[in-house]
Amino acid sequence: MTTEIISRLRHPKEDGYGIVMMIFGIMYWLIIIAVVAAAAYAQPASLIVYAAYAIGFVLVMLLSSALFKARIFGSYILIGPDQFPHLHRMVENGAASLGITPAPTAFLYNSNGLINAFARRLFGGRYIFLTSALVEADTDEQIKFVIGHELGHHAAGHLNLMKNIVKGPAHFVPFLGPAYSRSRELTCDRVGAYLSNDQKASRSALQMLACGCRRLNSSLNCDAFEAQEKLVPPFWGWVLLIFSRYPRTTQRSLAVSSFFAEQLNRTYEAPASAWTTSPAE
Repeated sequence: MTTEIISRLRHPKEDGYGIVMMIFGIMYWLIIIAVVAAAAYAQPASLIVYAAYAIGFVLVMLLSSALFKARIFGSYILIGPDQFPHLHRMVENGAASLGITPAPTAFLYNSNGLINAFARRLFGGRYIFLTSALVEADTDEQIKFVIGHELGHHAAGHLNLMKNIVKGPAHFVPFLGPAYSRSRELTCDRVGAYLSNDQKASRSALQMLACGCRRLNSSLNCDAFEAQEKLVPPFWGWVLLIFSRYPRTTQRSLAVSSFFAEQLNRTYEAPASAWTTSPAE
């Protein structure tokens, strides 16, 4: 189920950039292997040095992940049936709609005013994180979009360790890594929009990243915000974009609007009942 839905929701640019990333990644890995093999052939002892570096890198990554896991369980709020159950149901229902089993473990943490959310894999487990400022500023309908976006990273395989290792060296190709990252964000926005099945909430959830004020949330004019894209200086906007790992918020909002327009010609049905929840407890 996940593969079928994601194949329909994946942004076309991600497919293209993903293939290019894979090609360059494999090519660079072959070069790295050839260089290491040549060095080892010329000086066999150097192989021990390379192996030590590789083992050291893996150990550092494992240690970092272990420390992060200890930190989140000891300092963040674990969302569950007995802790913010309405948020827990959003995660569970959204994951079920995408065929993600078990659902990712969700946490809420004090962001000191930063509105954000992110997804991560730790030792094979799936996790999503919501900041307190996001939950404070957004409505439940907007939060559903954000949760859907983060679930999209898991469902679309963006956190697959082996694929990321293969593609890793391709990030040294100028501008390719950021372009690939931007396309993945557009994919996840489409997943969030698909799960929320609410155009206004999806667009305004993105625009709240720029606004961040709960008091003005209900007054957001989504069309006026999207119209700002026309005011971005073409050249300098392009320069800023090619170095960024995220599309401009105006671009993301416009892309979501286009996605909902496309759905009029789609044959599959959005899970309108997937987010059925009772009021916040």
